[in-house]
Amino acid sequence: MSTASIARKDAIAEGEKLRSALASTPRPPRASALSATLAFGWRGRLKVKHVPEQLLDVTITPVMFVVMFTYLFGGAIAGSTGEYLDYILPGILVMSVLFTTVYSGVALNTDVTKGVVDRFRSLPIWSPAPLVGSALGDTVRYLIAGTVIIVFGVVLGYRPDAGVPGAAAALVLVVVFAFGLSWVFTTLGLLLRTPSAVMNAGFMAIFPLTFLSNVFVEPETLPSVLEAFVNVNPISTLANASRGLMDGNVPGGDVAIVLGTAAALTAVFAPLTSHLYRSRG
Repeated sequence: MSTASIARKDAIAEGEKLRSALASTPRPPRASALSATLAFGWRGRLKVKHVPEQLLDVTITPVMFVVMFTYLFGGAIAGSTGEYLDYILPGILVMSVLFTTVYSGVALNTDVTKGVVDRFRSLPIWSPAPLVGSALGDTVRYLIAGTVIIVFGVVLGYRPDAGVPGAAAALVLVVVFAFGLSWVFTTLGLLLRTPSAVMNAGFMAIFPLTFLSNVFVEPETLPSVLEAFVNVNPISTLANASRGLMDGNVPGGDVAIVLGTAAALTAVFAPLTSHLYRSRG
């Protein structure tokens, strides 16, 4: 008997043993919606563990913004770098975290173009689990970005009047808003065809909204048309709320508007993202 025939018989025998073992073992229970969601959230963190360079955008870039704007423009805008740091740091906290939300759409589009989403859709799990898990996992990136900004601001001399609780409350509020905004970019990630297109479109949208806000300057210093836009810009409201929480002057109306906007974005774009995800053929 040839060696090939012996190997074939051994393979058949091993296959029979495997089928017998599987047949005699009870089928494992289907993963719950919560466990599947947490598993996909953990998947996002493993990506960062294996490719830590992904954190450069949430660590180095925000620090550069704080240094550049504080020491290049602080004296001209506020009269001193210290006063301007007190004003700009909550705004940079908002800006750096919101910029990070664009990568939620980029990551989803990358999974789509590589065929990973097709594999997820074939699994016997709660269908939105990959989307919700990814969105929850991205909140870790938001927390890292915000923490880096606050700690670096303290190193430079920033002292929030409300202390650690106020800074933590502002960070949580920004992360909640970022979670709602991230669904806009996941929708974009399913509509566009390449990750680079998602990144370009995302930053084209987020840049003007961020810079046409009160993140860097008081609205009163702007032309009347721009001032009117800045005053209704939700990013301005978020920046006001963050400053108030860090200063110990809680702006209840602004906080309510921020939470309502985050809830509205989630209510509109999360179902839309889920629909686009399910309908991909």
